[in-house]
Amino acid sequence: MSKILACVDGSVYADSVVDHAAWAAQRLSLPVDVMQVLGRRDAQSTDRSGRIVAGARRKLLEELASLDAERAKLAQEEAWLALAEAKTRLQDKGVGAVTTALRQGDLLDAMVEREADAALIVIGKRGEAADFAKLHLGSNLERIIRAARRPILIASRAFQPVTRALIAFDGSDSALKAVEEMARSPHFGGLSCRLVTVGAESAASRAALDQSAETLSDAGLTVQTQIVAGQPETAIAAAVGEAGADLLVMGAYGHSRLRNLVIGSTTSALIRACQIPVMIYR
Repeated sequence: MSKILACVDGSVYADSVVDHAAWAAQRLSLPVDVMQVLGRRDAQSTDRSGRIVAGARRKLLEELASLDAERAKLAQEEAWLALAEAKTRLQDKGVGAVTTALRQGDLLDAMVEREADAALIVIGKRGEAADFAKLHLGSNLERIIRAARRPILIASRAFQPVTRALIAFDGSDSALKAVEEMARSPHFGGLSCRLVTVGAESAASRAALDQSAETLSDAGLTVQTQIVAGQPETAIAAAVGEAGADLLVMGAYGHSRLRNLVIGSTTSALIRACQIPVMIYR
């Protein structure tokens, strides 16, 4: 059975991830699976048994080992409490079926394990260890974008009702898939959409843009199109602000300069620049 897979941690994005998951679950009529992954350092105590020493030093190592074990226990208790709070928050928002899971190890490994029956993965823009002052993104975000086989909804700092979506469109297979998914999914029903291409206008780019706009319009969405000049990360971010968009939609892989936004050296530029959630399709 399909589900929404929501990945939470101890960051300030946890509530927003839950709220975005609730929005998606209600639109898609799907249950939500909330997962938290503790790193091995958080979840396990350190084995100090290999250090054979005597006297006061041995006593100190025993005390440190005890503290490690207590910290690991507290980390797990805190994680289970956070999962329980997430479940309650989802149920309060009308999501009837909610499951929770606590895993240890690597987030990407756990996500790959549980994404097989997921219709959508929801994750925060920044994790617990991210440097907010420098606007660093979560260290796992790019890895998940590269590896995930399902659409990814990257939650913004706080959830806002979504009424207007902007699609960063470059005519690539993943951009076309994003348009097709939007056209047939109840997730986007009733939204106002703007298709934006970055680059010089040509007959080919205009034809591709108009054809995708027709696909969305035929599905009942209100659609506008726009071709803008400049660098994708700045031009798209500006278009988001101009349109008052509540959601940015883009393909994970492209064949134009937009490709660099996801798999090149400027991977995080657009996600970092936009203060709205981002939906990414492979």
